[in-house]
Amino acid sequence: MSPVPQAENEYESSVNIEFLLMILIAMILGLLAATLLLPTWLPNLAASLTGTDPKVFWYLSRATAFVSLTILWLSMALGLGITNKMARLWPGAPATFAIHEYASLLGLAFAAFHALILLGDHYINFTVAQILMPFSTINYRPAWTGIGQLAFYLWLIVALSFYMRAKIGQKTWRSIHYLSFVLYLMGLAHGLLAGTDTAANWAHWYYWISAGSLIFMLIYRIVNTITERLTKPAARRVAPPAKPASVTAPAPKPAPTPQTRPQPAQTSVPISVPTQK
Repeated sequence: MSPVPQAENEYESSVNIEFLLMILIAMILGLLAATLLLPTWLPNLAASLTGTDPKVFWYLSRATAFVSLTILWLSMALGLGITNKMARLWPGAPATFAIHEYASLLGLAFAAFHALILLGDHYINFTVAQILMPFSTINYRPAWTGIGQLAFYLWLIVALSFYMRAKIGQKTWRSIHYLSFVLYLMGLAHGLLAGTDTAANWAHWYYWISAGSLIFMLIYRIVNTITERLTKPAARRVAPPAKPASVTAPAPKPAPTPQTRPQPAQTSVPISVPTQK
């Protein structure tokens, strides 16, 4: 995420609110359409979709859960890369900010699909109210599922704050943006304690690597910020060495112009010429 990046607040959102809604709706509709069309293209999936005990909805929910959490991790890593100046190495701060924004929207769409696709699963029989209302899934781990539902709504607030920054102010926007750390912890807890793949070794490695890398980048950011605050006041206290006073030589006096004595006025003396008599 090459020139030194500017502050994050100097980069404006490249997507307006109308385009944001269109992207989210298009993503959700595209995922749902793919779910309906795949059995036609792949007949082996028809039994999983239309049988008495369809499995594909549960598989899709589990898969998109990891995709959504991975995109959230990517968005946060890019955001930390901007603030701790690692983004200047590659691909540059403006490009990193744009990818950071788009990744947040993409992950939000996958999170919505992760929840809505469960309406087709017949094992737990989620209702629309249970999908939308936190802590209402009584038949399946309501506490940790509810934390995941709250994380989705918090993610939605953080994503919408990109487009409300001019109205709510920079300070409020930054405070809302810091909720991304709480959001990631809630999503991580939801995956660990409500997901069915937690016992798998690959899932353990995934959670350790993704969470550990973010912790590393966060610690680096904190240390970098503290170092900058400590070095800047010290630089102010050390006064620069005084420059030696420059002795200006007196301007040379103009050479006196030689004064010429005034010449006496020459009078014409009449000369008498003697005349002969």
